[in-house]
Amino acid sequence: MRDIRTAIAVFNAKVGQTRENLNRTVRLTRQAAAEGAELICFPEMNITGYSNHPDILDLAEPIPGPSIKDLIVLSRKEKIVILAGLAEKGVDGNIYASHAVITPDGLNGVYRKLHIAPTEQAMYTAGKQIPIFEYKGIKFGIQLCYDAHFPELSTRMAALGVAVIFIPHASPRGKAPEKHRSWMRHLPARAYDNSLFMDCAFPEMRWSSGPPDTFCRNGPPVKKPCTCSTLKPGNFGRCATTGCTFFCPIGDRNSIPHSCINNMAKYR
Repeated sequence: MRDIRTAIAVFNAKVGQTRENLNRTVRLTRQAAAEGAELICFPEMNITGYSNHPDILDLAEPIPGPSIKDLIVLSRKEKIVILAGLAEKGVDGNIYASHAVITPDGLNGVYRKLHIAPTEQAMYTAGKQIPIFEYKGIKFGIQLCYDAHFPELSTRMAALGVAVIFIPHASPRGKAPEKHRSWMRHLPARAYDNSLFMDCAFPEMRWSSGPPDTFCRNGPPVKKPCTCSTLKPGNFGRCATTGCTFFCPIGDRNSIPHSCINNMAKYR
């Protein structure tokens, strides 16, 4: 993996205001492109807005639908990868919490949230696959909010070769300080255990981390509407050459302990 300049967008998407949310998405994407970012990640369901109530049934869109088609045009024009979320209306009639990967070449793929929180289960269906995305030498995964509480998913993605996991959140409950304390318990652990970058988009803030000696923002989260940072995988040198400092050292993904492989069985 080479260095990559990424942008994380921060805003509260309004439920039912798809056009307004899309307009903000367009503005922030253009800002990120102007600042040299190659990829921008938006919070969970930034297009439709996040809701776990029946109103989401009428707001859900197919993929590709009107909003995603607009973003495909934008990605091609601005030459930037866009990770954008919405409530997806599947061809099977189910509603999914989904995040689309849009590149200048078109729709690259879709991640459907695997772990549906208890408060979401009446509205959403869980995804069944772990897609890994790649664009111009950058191999990455996506998780959505509640997914990050399950460590085996990050380890499975690491075993599949990702160097970055983007984790868009909606995180509707609680206030920012208490949510930040929660994130600091488990998100740094996912980055540390698997020797990879975590780049997280929230409605209120951005938070990024990597193993020691890498790009890392483990202090107060950033609250600007759009922030750009460069991920430098070359800094992984120390953890890439050791067999014991980290749980899943880069360059030795096949050395994952059997106990963990057994726990990851459902993610295959």
